[in-house]
Amino acid sequence: MGGTSAERDVSLASGLRVTEALRTKGHDVVAIDTARGTLSRDDERALLAKKVVQPKPPSQEELRSMARETLPQMQRVLPSLREADIVFLGLHGGAGEDGTIQALLDLAGIAYTGSGHLASALAMDKDLSKHLFVRNDVRTAEWAMASPESAEKSDAGRIFREKSLATLGLPVVVKPSKQGSTVGLSVVKKAEDLTPAIAEAFQYDDEVMIERFIAGRELTVGILGDDALPVGEIIPKHEIYDYECKYQAGMAVEEFPAKITRAQTSAVQELARRAFRALKLRGYARIDFRMSESGEFFCLEANTLPGMTQTSLIPQAAAAAGIEFPELCERIVRIALDAHGKGG
Repeated sequence: MGGTSAERDVSLASGLRVTEALRTKGHDVVAIDTARGTLSRDDERALLAKKVVQPKPPSQEELRSMARETLPQMQRVLPSLREADIVFLGLHGGAGEDGTIQALLDLAGIAYTGSGHLASALAMDKDLSKHLFVRNDVRTAEWAMASPESAEKSDAGRIFREKSLATLGLPVVVKPSKQGSTVGLSVVKKAEDLTPAIAEAFQYDDEVMIERFIAGRELTVGILGDDALPVGEIIPKHEIYDYECKYQAGMAVEEFPAKITRAQTSAVQELARRAFRALKLRGYARIDFRMSESGEFFCLEANTLPGMTQTSLIPQAAAAAGIEFPELCERIVRIALDAHGKGG
């Protein structure tokens, strides 16, 4: 848990909740922050005694400082990880959800929950994901990839922006290509706002996506093993389901199951399963969609390590299917043990 992405706080909140849930099921659980090392029970209590998820994500300076400690900390904890039956990954974003940690665990022969390193990397890269969605008949909004020059006031930057808007129209969504939790994301409604939005997104990633904004309803489908969970609808207080709406209580209404027809439910669940297979995911994931005003579904992205906090969507979807949170965590563990040949 934890780590050094902009979603660090969310990951800590997820990890602490999963830790407690698995302990209630009788498991021996050790909590590890990949940036700080093993957490004692006193460390856990200290974190839980305060508001874990802050209103804004950690600054880039804080994250860069912690990032230097990740490899030394992982080297210290690898011996204890080898003794574990399974590593439950509660990391989100960055070097945690992008396949980096998964590759390290694969090299060390350590079993873990969720998707493998290649699938994790594919899902984190929104550009590559969209290409695979299109190849597998999962509709997604049209997009363009911005270069660093596109955020400048040069002729090349101006020409790129003009071409992008001519193709995509307004409004557009500008976002880092390999981030989550809407960190660095902007909805641009006026042409003059595109340049600063691209510059803002480049603060969080070396690749930035410009995507046609799909007006409509926001839906989400959890995948657990081979099953699609009940479809949920997110109704945020803001125009988009941003960081504050996701992690601050009362900033969004989440309905499980979503108030859509049976045919629409079946259709979007099948699209979610198709997206899951297209990215070669395993274990569990959350696939997000926009349903346009005409009833068409557009896949936004796949989350390979979705949030497990009190306000997160996968736990709510599982609850709608009659799966309480501790059981959800244990199912994720058992699916992973089977995938790594350690079931039984």
